Amino acid sequence: MTSPLLKTPVPGTTATVRVPGTSANLGPGFDSLGLAVSLYDTLSVTVLDGPGLEFDLSGEGVEELPRDASHLVVKTLDTAWARLGYSRAGLRITASNVLPHGRGLGSSASAIVAAIMAANALVEETDRQDRAWVLQLASELEGHPDNVAPAIYGAVAVSWQEGAGYASAKVTPSDRVVPVVAIPNVELKTERARGMLPATVPHADAAANSGRAALLMHALASEPALLLAGTRDYLHQDYRAEAMPGSAALVAQLRAEGHAAFISGAGPTVMVLANGGTEADAVVQRITDLGAAAQNAVNGGVSWRVLRLQVDLDGAKVEVHP
Repeated sequence: MTSPLLKTPVPGTTATVRVPGTSANLGPGFDSLGLAVSLYDTLSVTVLDGPGLEFDLSGEGVEELPRDASHLVVKTLDTAWARLGYSRAGLRITASNVLPHGRGLGSSASAIVAAIMAANALVEETDRQDRAWVLQLASELEGHPDNVAPAIYGAVAVSWQEGAGYASAKVTPSDRVVPVVAIPNVELKTERARGMLPATVPHADAAANSGRAALLMHALASEPALLLAGTRDYLHQDYRAEAMPGSAALVAQLRAEGHAAFISGAGPTVMVLANGGTEADAVVQRITDLGAAAQNAVNGGVSWRVLRLQVDLDGAKVEVHP
């Protein structure tokens, strides 16, 4: 029920938000680095002249996701509007999902960012907040900023927590950096992947990881030839390998062949940061060949959807129209 103390968005207005998929960690950048890629979810929210909730969902998750107030988008809209001094009226929501769920490509971050930006765009102009506010709320709801920051700003995001708040710096990578993803036909819940991590790690591993993360930023920005060394991780991938043996084996195989492969986010998608189009094409062909070999240990019964992508440089885009 609408509270008389809160405003409601203007009926008849629509906000459409397009949000890129993201890959978090990028190897050694655990919970701090993220990359926006050219796969996009689109969310449209229309304020109705009257009560009710209409939900049109297409694409990924169409058979599993709810179409009521329990959906992540609706819950996030409610939270964002409450922070802005508004409450939900009648809504028509149209969601077109391209990002696969439970694969490590930021599907939940995309939904959260899209909903917050739509909510922000549908309030009165004097009440609208900037993207720094979106980052704070999205990071709070997601639990950390590594996926939401590149979804908001695009390119590579270096994010950190500052007291009770979050901050992020945008880094534009070299135009030679080409992401390639191998998306498996199996899911892995982030909660399970996080549950496999130890409470502490050896000091030597932490020190080594720090050096590789610093090297990775240099490689991304100006020397992609160092991407293989820069994506070496010591903090999380080995601990999670048991939950995604096919992905772990593919990463090991590709790295042994000289490609900068790592687990995307919590997995099980594998990403390669190729140094130029020639390497990207070779990686696509190599993963395709490995996936076609039914008895190959790298395949392990997993089939792969292989995509050559681009780095998204702009982040989420929103349009408001009557």
